[in-house]
Amino acid sequence: MSTRVHVAPDGTADQPQFGKGRRLGTLLGPAFVAAVAYIDPGNFATGVEGGARFGFLLLWVVVAANAVAMLLQYLAAKLGAATGRSLPELCRERYPRPVVWGLWLQAEVVVIMTDLAELIGGAVALNLLLGLPLLQGGALVAVASFVVLAVRTAGQRRFEAVITALLAVVAGAFLFQVSRADVPLGDMAAGLVPRLDSSASLLLATGIVGATVMPHAIYLHSALTKERFAPGRGRLPRVTLLRAQRVDIAVAMGIAGLINLAILTAAATELHGSGAPPTLHGAYEQFSAGSGPAVAVLFAVALLASGLASCSVGVYAGQVVMQGYLRRRIPLYVRRCLAVVPALAILALGADPTQALVLSQVTLSFGIPFALIPLIVLTRCPQIMGPWVNRRLTTALAVCASLVIIALNAVLIALAVDPTG
Repeated sequence: MSTRVHVAPDGTADQPQFGKGRRLGTLLGPAFVAAVAYIDPGNFATGVEGGARFGFLLLWVVVAANAVAMLLQYLAAKLGAATGRSLPELCRERYPRPVVWGLWLQAEVVVIMTDLAELIGGAVALNLLLGLPLLQGGALVAVASFVVLAVRTAGQRRFEAVITALLAVVAGAFLFQVSRADVPLGDMAAGLVPRLDSSASLLLATGIVGATVMPHAIYLHSALTKERFAPGRGRLPRVTLLRAQRVDIAVAMGIAGLINLAILTAAATELHGSGAPPTLHGAYEQFSAGSGPAVAVLFAVALLASGLASCSVGVYAGQVVMQGYLRRRIPLYVRRCLAVVPALAILALGADPTQALVLSQVTLSFGIPFALIPLIVLTRCPQIMGPWVNRRLTTALAVCASLVIIALNAVLIALAVDPTG
């Protein structure tokens, strides 16, 4: 099929013009990179612990969190496409310097917690598969992540392809695992009814939200789409760009949501009431005893693929944060080296890896409002977004989601101050 290349007045060539289907296909990809953040090892830890301790009780939290994530990722993608700038860049331009520095510091904490979860998860996977000590496994995952980052330097499309392939490995592993399990459909349906039964379930529900709605993915997605969807690239009309973003997000985030549902469902089916510890190691052993060694190995392989992909995406997000807020950047490989230090230190100290993963996700939940509030304020502003500005319903839904997340964090603070309250 022939293509036509247009040359803009400044001498640069636009993207090739294809048929409608192929043209839409060339725009897909950024959401698949962002979606990796939603199936990182922190999701494994919270999903396994949630299913093991409470059965299907928190299944509705996974569904709700994924729906909120879809909305927020759409706003982030639209922001980058409409303005040609990332969320951190717009914050730097519009907010006072002290506010910008505060937003940058908390965003860096978010990135550190993300790196911690990803590297620890990969280390646990290598321990399950090969019997490597956690510290050695963590170092090996750190080295392997450099290989994935090397693909990023070769081009965004290749990086997206590798990340999507790793996402497919995780999805395939859990779809197979759930297909082998005897899932009680009645209990699963009951888990879709919103309810909690204790402060412990609230803590874990907040951890699931923190593991699902990822602040660094919001920063990263706005940067990815400013490169892919920016107005004028390929002379595509706004309606086509919006459609491409919606399809990209619906497919990628839909896959991530199904994976998170599968993690909790598998844990609730095979671990709840079994007496197995609600940890990644306990899940591996119980899956092996209940469904066979092949299922347990697939669980560990999925955990390893998740850790590798998430490590690379987290480092990339860290670069977007620093460059956007401070107009500073350090080489990806230097950032990768700095990012692994906290995780390796925790592994060296012998901390429980599953508990460290869950607590890291709770910490991430506290960083969500600092990304959501600027995102909502900016995307509802006509002077910034032009014809891409939010509809009132979109803004209202985003505000409601943010208020719920902020309320969860407030309750957690109250429980921390007075655990018996």
